[in-house]
Amino acid sequence: MTREVRESGGGWWCAGVRWPGEVPELGWSRGGRRRVSVLAYGAGLGFRAVGERHCVGARGNVCPLGAVVPGRSTGGRCAECARLDRAHSVAADTMADDPRTYRVYLAWFGPGLVKVGITGEERGAARLREQGAVAFSWLGRGPLMAARRTEEVLRAALGVPDRIPYARKRVERGHLPDTDERAAEVAELYARAAALEGRGWPESLERLPLEVVDQVGIFGLDRTPEPEPEPEPVPLPASWPVRAVRELVDGGVVAGRLVAAAGPDLHLAVAGGGVVVLDTRLITGWDLAAESGSDVRVPLIDIGGGGVQGGLF
Repeated sequence: MTREVRESGGGWWCAGVRWPGEVPELGWSRGGRRRVSVLAYGAGLGFRAVGERHCVGARGNVCPLGAVVPGRSTGGRCAECARLDRAHSVAADTMADDPRTYRVYLAWFGPGLVKVGITGEERGAARLREQGAVAFSWLGRGPLMAARRTEEVLRAALGVPDRIPYARKRVERGHLPDTDERAAEVAELYARAAALEGRGWPESLERLPLEVVDQVGIFGLDRTPEPEPEPEPVPLPASWPVRAVRELVDGGVVAGRLVAAAGPDLHLAVAGGGVVVLDTRLITGWDLAAESGSDVRVPLIDIGGGGVQGGLF
């Protein structure tokens, strides 16, 4: 990313991580222009935040107010742009006549941490990678409103949510059971969902066969990074980060070696051993300058504990 940040200077803002395929990319925007930088595990990644954080706009349009937004906001939008972005999303149910085919999925993020959701069929598994789903299976396909109705039926009947906070996902990501256990939990949920056919399941939704897709390898969570140099490196698996970036600040530095990525989260091996998680939703709207080496000089928070563990400088 160091090279990409340098090349993206002069008003380019980072748009966060995207998963169009099985390799993560960083998106960049400048006015109406867009570009991407492909990320590679093992490569250096570093930047310094400059100035203030500004609203990223809505639906590809620049914020007309150029509003400044809080550093801890994962949305990165002012109130008006957030409202406009939400109003045109699938979740808002404002596109009842959408002719596209949608898929219903079951996603697994950790023991007992599962959800049901929908995504456009043409997007494939991109939505599951964007959410950081460790494993998943398709359940059905059909029109938007049939998919939405099925999602509602499953949430009520199975007692599973349609949203899971990223903080919970990070905690569970550090304690993953083996592949067979992950697959077994998805299969058990699929069987319970399939049993609901004929009981509120829309006839226009075609059920798809169980096929558990495990994404641990795609995310790099099965990798054990080599420790960074002094002081006193302590090797930790990439799947065991204990700290996360709370927010960026003017002059704050985040630099390390990319060892894993899941959803919007980048796992960075840093000096002194250990792994720090950077939620890339926190870096949208910032001007970023390239930094090399291994250094973290922004407020950090313990994963799972909620306490602040580090601060600026």
